[in-house]
Amino acid sequence: MVARINSLLLLVDLQNAFCDAGGSIAGLGWDITTLQAAARECNRLAVEARERGIPVAWTRMMFRADYSDAGLVRRMRPNLCRMGGLRAGTADVELTALVDVAADDIIIDKARHSSLYGTSLEVILRARGIERVIVGGVTTSMCVETTVRDLAQRDYEVILPREACADFDAARHEASLAVMAFGFARVVPIAETFTTPPLPDA
Repeated sequence: MVARINSLLLLVDLQNAFCDAGGSIAGLGWDITTLQAAARECNRLAVEARERGIPVAWTRMMFRADYSDAGLVRRMRPNLCRMGGLRAGTADVELTALVDVAADDIIIDKARHSSLYGTSLEVILRARGIERVIVGGVTTSMCVETTVRDLAQRDYEVILPREACADFDAARHEASLAVMAFGFARVVPIAETFTTPPLPDA
C-alpha cells in the first residue's frame, strides 16, 4: 500500500507550437515526432490522474502580440518571433489536439521557461496543500527541466515519468534526465508514476 501524498500533475507546453505539424517549431525545421509521442503519454497520465482524484494543470508558453514581454527569447530565437510563433491569441499557443483537457483542469499561461516564474502556479500549489508535483511535457531540457529545478528549490517532491517528456535531440534529453535525477526529481518509468512511495524523512 503506497502512502497517500497530496499531488498535482503538471503538463508543460503541450501546445500546437511544439506538437502540431502546422506549428511554429515544425515550421523552423525541427522534428517534433518525439514531442507528439510524449503528448500522447501525458494525455494518458491526465486520464489516470483524474480517476485518482489528482488535479491536472497544463501550461502554455506565450508572448504578447508585439513580443514586448519576450525578453531574452526575442534575441536568442529571432526567427521564432519573425514567424509569429507563440504569439498570444493565435492557434500556435493552444493546447494540441493530442490531449484532452477537462473543464476543471487548471491552465497556466507563462512567458518564461519556468512554470512558476510570473504565474499563479505556486499560489495554487500552496492553497491546495500540494506536496508532490508529477511533471511531464516538452521540451525536457528547457521548460521541463527549468520547472523541475524551480519546484525542487521550493521543496516540492518531483516525480518525472521518463516517457512523458521529450526533446528534439535524444542526447540532450538523456543528459537532462540525468541532471534532474541527480538532484531535483525522481525519474521513473511511466508505469510507476502514481505508485512511487514518498521520500523517507531524513
